[in-house]
Amino acid sequence: MSEKVTYGQAWKGGDKPFAASYGKLMMWFFLITDALTFSAFLGSYGFYRFKYPDIWPVPEEVFTHFPFLHGDHPLLFVALMTFILIMSSVTMVLAVNYGHKMQKKKVILWLSLTIVGGFMFLGSQAWEWGHFIHGDKGAIDTKTESIVHIAERDKMSSVYNLMEVDGHDGSHHHFTINNVINKLETKPNFNIRTANKSYLSNSESIKFLQEEGTEVVLGANLKHNEYGVQNFGQCFFFITGFHGFHVFSGVIILIVILINVIKGTYERRGHYEMVEKVGLYWHFVDLVWVFVFTFFYLV
Repeated sequence: MSEKVTYGQAWKGGDKPFAASYGKLMMWFFLITDALTFSAFLGSYGFYRFKYPDIWPVPEEVFTHFPFLHGDHPLLFVALMTFILIMSSVTMVLAVNYGHKMQKKKVILWLSLTIVGGFMFLGSQAWEWGHFIHGDKGAIDTKTESIVHIAERDKMSSVYNLMEVDGHDGSHHHFTINNVINKLETKPNFNIRTANKSYLSNSESIKFLQEEGTEVVLGANLKHNEYGVQNFGQCFFFITGFHGFHVFSGVIILIVILINVIKGTYERRGHYEMVEKVGLYWHFVDLVWVFVFTFFYLV
């Protein structure tokens, strides 16, 4: 005879599937739905990326600057941001670990470091946004809605170099197509690079701008984008902005949790499950950034 198996009274409440609390299960449900939202954003980005393969901006040519350093440092600052966020995940793990051990002082220490890491990431992202919006090279929009860039001896340059002005002095510049054409006529060593990364001669550049040029674009926003197709700027603002909002929300929640830890709220409850739940959220935010970094900056 087979042994009788008792499964319990599942409909009378009190059961904990996988020994997880209600709050932890709800956090997992939230993270799953949030993952679907980020998947939609990254899926849209992938659609645009492969719809315009020849004219899509190259991230190594866009994200090249590092604070207080001169010259091009492709993706170095973004790599630093990624490192900061990953290290904040490590400190979050330690906070959860010492929460399980009921060591209040160490939970305070590692939670505080996690908050510092979150603020450092947000500050870095604010600097990156500011640089992206301000721009550094300028470009020229055309009737075909493609962006062309100024080059010097078949090497990427900038509108500012052509016009002999400082593009980083904080002042607002405004150039017309005629201004650019006039400068090209007096500077034969300058030309333009087309959207598909090919270079025209100086005379070809002048003729091209006379026939196709519409306006000079400086910086980037949701409507204009000196780096390339308009969708690139829109994807940048929406994807990194949506993730940045999650980091900001996480930092606020961490601050609230830290205050409760300091007040001894979880000591009186006898557990630090709230620290573990916010830790799940923080790890999710870090994991999403790894995907954003891979798909947006590396691919």
